[in-house]
Amino acid sequence: MDFSKVLRKYLEAPGKMVIAPGAYDGISAHLIAEAGFEAVYMTGAGTSASRIGERDIGLTTMTEMVTNAAMMAECTQLPVIADADTGYGNPLNVIRTVHEYERANVAAIHIEDQVFPKRCGHLAGKQVIPAEQFVQKIKAAVDNRRNPDFLIIARTDAIAVCGFEEAIRRANLCVEAGADVVFVEAPRTIEELKQVPKKVKTACLVNMVGPASKTPAVDTGELQKMGYKIAIYPPICFDSAIHGIRQALSVLKEKGIGWDPSFVLSPEEFSKTVGFEKWKLWEKKYASTE
Repeated sequence: MDFSKVLRKYLEAPGKMVIAPGAYDGISAHLIAEAGFEAVYMTGAGTSASRIGERDIGLTTMTEMVTNAAMMAECTQLPVIADADTGYGNPLNVIRTVHEYERANVAAIHIEDQVFPKRCGHLAGKQVIPAEQFVQKIKAAVDNRRNPDFLIIARTDAIAVCGFEEAIRRANLCVEAGADVVFVEAPRTIEELKQVPKKVKTACLVNMVGPASKTPAVDTGELQKMGYKIAIYPPICFDSAIHGIRQALSVLKEKGIGWDPSFVLSPEEFSKTVGFEKWKLWEKKYASTE
C-alpha cells in the first residue's frame, strides 16, 4: 500500500485534521491502530529512549530511526509520519535520508533547522542553522524524492532562537521550496498557535506535548478550528507506559507479587494486541501438516 497517497488524501479532505498519536515501539504502534487512529507518529524522543535508553539529543542514527519507522508501517498498515531530525547532515545526506525512509514505506518525514546534534524541541539551548541552508535541505528533499506523494514536512525550531516572525518567514521560504506541510515547533501562546495556520501558506502540523511543555495544551477540536491539518501527540504512549510500569514494579517490590491486578493480560489478550491472529491464519493456511 502507498501510505503516502493515503495520508495525502486525508490532508486534501476539507475540514479534516489527522490525529497521529506518538509510538515508540511495536506494542505502542499496535495499540494506536487498535484504538482506531488513522495515522501513527514515530516520535524521535521515544525512539531514542526505547532503542538506546537516552534523551533526544541527536544520539540516534538515521539507520536506527528508519528501522523503527519501517517496523511501525509494517505492523500497523497505517501511514507513519516519522521524525527525521536534521536529515543527518548536509543536503546530500538529506537526499539519502529521504530515500531510506521511502524504502521503509513511511508516508511522511519532518526535517528541522536545528544544528546537529539537535535536541528535543521542548528543551532549552536549541540553535538553528541559517535559513538559506535550511531551505536548501528542504529543496534537496523535495527534488529527490522518488514517490511524488511522499510528504516532506519542514520543521522550524526558530521561535525559541529568533522569535515568532522569523519562524514564520522560514516556514514560508520552505513552502516556496516545495514543502508539503510546515511544522512550526513550540508556539508559546494561544495567540501564536492561532497565527501559525493563518500566516503559513500551506498545511500545518501542530505538536501537542502536554501541559508541561512550552506550547499551551489545546484539545483537538480547537486545533481543528484554528486550521491545523495534522496534530501529533509524541509522548502519549511512553508517558502512559512509564506510569504503568512504575506502578507494576512498585507492586512487585512492596508486595512480592509479579502482577498488578489492574494491568493483567492473558497470553491470548497479549497475542491479539501484537497481531498474532494473522500469523495463526497463515500458519493454518501454509504450515499445516494435516
